[in-house]
Amino acid sequence: MNNGKTFIVTGAASGIGAETCRLLKEQGATVIGVDRDPTGNADRFFEADLGDPASIDTLVAELPEGADGLANIAGVPPTRAAEAVLKVNFYGLQRLTLAIVPKLADGASIANLASLAGFGWPNAVDQVKRAMKVSLDDDVAGFCRAEGLDNAEGGRSYFLSKEALIVWTMQNRWTWRDRNITMNCISPGPVDTPILGDFLQTLGERAKEDRKHMDRPGRPQDVAPVVAFALSEHAKWFRGANLTVDGGMSGHILSNFHQF
Repeated sequence: MNNGKTFIVTGAASGIGAETCRLLKEQGATVIGVDRDPTGNADRFFEADLGDPASIDTLVAELPEGADGLANIAGVPPTRAAEAVLKVNFYGLQRLTLAIVPKLADGASIANLASLAGFGWPNAVDQVKRAMKVSLDDDVAGFCRAEGLDNAEGGRSYFLSKEALIVWTMQNRWTWRDRNITMNCISPGPVDTPILGDFLQTLGERAKEDRKHMDRPGRPQDVAPVVAFALSEHAKWFRGANLTVDGGMSGHILSNFHQF
């Protein structure tokens, strides 16, 4: 499906990023991996901290031109400080994407890993709008203090980072259509990766209640094929879409919300 293509994958060292690298290579693609931790999962590797603007700018300067797609998979869990969560999960992703678009090939695809945690963005529109007025160069720590995110229970900073990502993806559905560059996001439910324990710790009883309705947590092998599809030619009429791969959890939430 992606034979002969070249893709950049962030978060390449573990979890969904590592599995996406493996699958894309199996499909015949060349993979350029990005992570804070060195990895042999990719054909080429670049070390970068996606919460650091200088590190992102250095990365963009070093990356080759002409890649056929970008998979933004790197992220940090809700147990991290609110500033770090927003910087890596949204503001750093945003900065990297905007900076790298001029280097992508015409017809390239961008796939952003969001989350079921972003599902409730319509109920948080005002805060999402405020978050989207901030960038990685701004006072993210000050924004977190003003919004009360430092002491918020239940991983609010993580939820906000994914809500903003879904909305930003939707907003940019046609931004680069003169070059046929598309952008979509993928929203997994709970996935059995090294950070699953962080989610269970943060969400507590809420997580236990949600898991009662699922047959099992997701696996990286459930999510990576959706990322690979979003990067492929088969997904070129998806624009600004949010592809849910969550074991039916979003359907469960909607059914309950509308009392079906």
